[in-house]
Amino acid sequence: MTTMQVGRGAGLAGLIVMMTLGMSGCDYWPPALQAQIEQLKADAQSVTAEKTKVDAHVATLTTEKAALVNKIEEMSRLLKTRADQVASLEQSLSAEREKVAKMSAKPAAKAAAAKKKAVAAPKKR
Repeated sequence: MTTMQVGRGAGLAGLIVMMTLGMSGCDYWPPALQAQIEQLKADAQSVTAEKTKVDAHVATLTTEKAALVNKIEEMSRLLKTRADQVASLEQSLSAEREKVAKMSAKPAAKAAAAKKKAVAAPKKR
């Protein structure tokens, strides 16, 4: 039994040593690993800065898009108004042309009737 007690004691001592080392941590970092860590930190900072710039650019573009959408809607309303005005003016023009045609047809008919009377009048003599 003494061998078991010695084995247990050695195992317990080994466990205590491992726990002590685990808690204290390792303060040694190889220079290559330190360089990699610094490079990754620098890359992370540059990516973060670039992301901030891109986010600001996206915000600007979103604002410009909203302004353009509003302008398109305004122009569409204006176009519809102008199209309605053009249609109204075309109807007015058509109505005025009909009036002019009727008015010029009446004097022509009166002139033709007057010519017929003038031609018919000498025959009676």
